[in-house]
This record gives sequence, C-alpha cells and structure tokens, in this order.
Amino acid sequence: MSPLRLTLKDRPPQRVDLSPLTGGLKASLAQIGATPLPSGNRVIRLDELFAVSGTPGSDLELEGDLSTFDGIGAGLGEGRVTVRGTVGARLGAGMLGGTIEVEGDAGRYAGTGMRGGRIRIAGNAGDFLAAALPGDHQGMQGGVMLVQGNATDRAGDRMRRGMLLIEGNAGDYCASRMVAGTIAVLGSVGRDAGLAMRRGTLLLRRPPNRLLPTFNDCGVYPLAILTLLARSWRGYPGKFGAFPETGLRVRRLVGDLANDGRGEILLPV
Repeated sequence: MSPLRLTLKDRPPQRVDLSPLTGGLKASLAQIGATPLPSGNRVIRLDELFAVSGTPGSDLELEGDLSTFDGIGAGLGEGRVTVRGTVGARLGAGMLGGTIEVEGDAGRYAGTGMRGGRIRIAGNAGDFLAAALPGDHQGMQGGVMLVQGNATDRAGDRMRRGMLLIEGNAGDYCASRMVAGTIAVLGSVGRDAGLAMRRGTLLLRRPPNRLLPTFNDCGVYPLAILTLLARSWRGYPGKFGAFPETGLRVRRLVGDLANDGRGEILLPV
C-alpha cells in the first residue's frame, strides 16, 4: 500500500499555507484534493497545485520545489511526512509527534512551537530555526530537530525545551534569549552566541567567532551528561550518530550574566 503522495504541478505566483493539510490525511482522495489552501488574499484548492495519488493515511510524501509553501507538517501529531525538495517557512510549527523528513533546505522558523516528534532537514535551514514567532514568548518546546547542513542567524532564539542538533555552521546570535533545552553545533558559530541567554546548554565543537564578555569561565570539567547525550544520539543519521562517548572534557562558560542568566556554553578541550 503506497502512502498518500502529492506531486507539485506548477509553482503558484504567491506563497501558499499548507498547514490545513495536516489534519486531513485520512480523508478520501477527493476530499484531500478539495482542501482549501490560503494564498495571499485568496484560497486555492489543493488539487489545482498538486497531483494527488496513493492511499490516505498517516504517511504523506510531497515532491517538488516547495520553497513557497509554508506550514508543512504544522501541528503534526503522528505519522510521517517526507518532502523530496525544498520547503518554505514554519516547517513543523507546533508539531506534537511523528516524524518529518526534508531532503532539501527549509525556510525561516522551522520547528517554531514544536513540542514533540522529530524533524530532520538534510540541507540548510533559514533564520530563526527553532525560534519564537514575532509576538510569541517561546520557540521550540520539545522534540528533536536535526539539521545536516548549515543554519543562519538566531537559531534557538527563545528556545524553551527540546534538542536542536546542527551538523554544519550556525550564524550570529545562536541560542539568543534561550530559556532551556540543548543546542549542539559541530561547525563554526557566528558572533555573540548566547546573547541574553537565561538557561540551557549550547555545546560547540569550535569557539564562537566573538564571545560575549558577560560569560564567566568556570574551568574544565569531564561532564558525565555528555556521555549520556552521545548515547542518546546513537542511530541518528550523519555525524551526531557517531559522536564519541568517551574522553569528553569541556570548558564551561556560564551566562549571560548581563541577563542574570545561568545558561552554559560548553567548549571541548
């Protein structure tokens, strides 16, 4: 039995919100094709943009350049969404469970408000990865997000819980205003990582390009929690699945003291 498959026919002239699709994966093909999708100041039927095939159920496959399609997998509670292409903004927004796999890049605010489940982005992610939307006080609130490419600025801004793993580089202000959770970056990090950080952990393989003076150096420690983290990553695709479990000693920096923060930046030594 093949999963429900949506193949893009033509790219629309304006951005399209695909978040209404998530709640209707078990309807009939005709009902799914008739799903109204907001696009600018009008509404478009789903089957005007996609060829619909397969069997409705908990698994969904999308194919094509979906860089102008926002809200893919928003509010997902179970099942799997697989995207063979690039996606727009707010991937997996408010996600509660299940799995989202993207074989290309993702736009801004991927994983915003995410509470559970797992997202894997094989390519790069845009600004405000796992961050709070304008007007919201919390970004990612649970679950796991793995980015196998690079992330741009403000990754983890206002992140509340969960785990954000970035195999490539991260831009400026990574973990800014972070409240809790764990962020790990294997590549380089831009300026002012941890700006206004309150709590949480930012694990880096390389020192930031510019470290804020409001982080206090607490010395070098062999933290056992890093071994437990590495073991929890076993089975993940890519570099985090092969992260070493032993010999992990880190320099611990605590801050942001300008924000009365008790967050930590860990630098392997």
